[in-house]
Amino acid sequence: MAAENTGKNSLESRGFWPFLRRWIPTSTDHIINAEKRLLSLVKTPYVQEQVNIGSGPPDSRVRWFRSSSNEPRFINTVTFDSKDDSPTLVMVHGYAASQGFFFRNFDALASRFRVVAIDQLGWGGSSRPDFTCKSTEETEDWFIDSFEEWRKAKNISKFILLGHSFGGYIASKYALKHPERVQHLVLVGSAGFSSETERITKFLSTWKGSIMNQIWESNFTPQTIIRGLGPWGPDLVARYTSARFIKYSTGELLTESESKLLTDYVYHTLAAKASGELCLKYIFSFGAFAKSPLLHSASEWKVPTTFIYGFNDWMNYEGAQEARKHMKVPCEIIRVPQSGHFVFIENPSAFHSAVFYACRRFLSPDPDSESLPEGLTSA
Repeated sequence: MAAENTGKNSLESRGFWPFLRRWIPTSTDHIINAEKRLLSLVKTPYVQEQVNIGSGPPDSRVRWFRSSSNEPRFINTVTFDSKDDSPTLVMVHGYAASQGFFFRNFDALASRFRVVAIDQLGWGGSSRPDFTCKSTEETEDWFIDSFEEWRKAKNISKFILLGHSFGGYIASKYALKHPERVQHLVLVGSAGFSSETERITKFLSTWKGSIMNQIWESNFTPQTIIRGLGPWGPDLVARYTSARFIKYSTGELLTESESKLLTDYVYHTLAAKASGELCLKYIFSFGAFAKSPLLHSASEWKVPTTFIYGFNDWMNYEGAQEARKHMKVPCEIIRVPQSGHFVFIENPSAFHSAVFYACRRFLSPDPDSESLPEGLTSA
């Protein structure tokens, strides 16, 4: 399997991180090596590269590369072999994840697309600049502008954009800002379409809710716990992955090898220096409700969109249904059985069918004759 690693991507920065590394058994090399071991399960050849996106876009409203050295930043990228005429599918991971989470999907999707998957800035094997954003707008620009610089560096003019969860939120915001680049938007369990509920509002008015909200606003993330456990962190991650991805079974359970490699990969991506993860309190209020809900922008949508949700997804598809009422472009909502928020891991075969159907006008000579694959439900 081909692999290419250009440029220098360092997790080092000023402050306490170099000292913490003595306690936390991870590094950039650990992340990339864990990624290679996980992707050894994929049969399709690929190229891994660190795409140089410079030291800051000239027209960005936020200096998202701020550091003492103004060193160039890199986006960790994997590109899979494909036929020359295949449409390009760019895949963007969610919060507390990275591109390797799609390891069960790359072979199937690469059979019909040119698949390119990235680690967003501040995640996975990408650069982890000090996070200096102070507002929702700045934080959105951190991800949108870095993604656009990556697109320019890769010289990709038009593409299908797939985003999962928080990645769906960023993909949507990117498509709103750069609709001419996105041919179709595939939002998998996307965050950002639901507003704060009355139940959450009431809870936040209680003393327990007040404490939980203060913890949320302090940016105390799950990764903080993993780092705090030091050498015991991998054991906690192992328990999480084994429990999280067996709850919804379809006969496609993770094998022992898959589980071990995924656990190792997840640990190293979560334990590394905090960067992109610190976006949370600026993008979402407690309960993962967007501070700038996408529902409010639905009437401005310019890109045809397909929503994909697992039947047991904790992200509510009703927010997408409400948004569809205001959209002036084609919009479909597909629900996948026997799966939850990580539908692409929990029921990969049905997920692939949903993606192929969503993108049928790019894949089929007669897309209007295509019917929704058996087992999937249209909402």
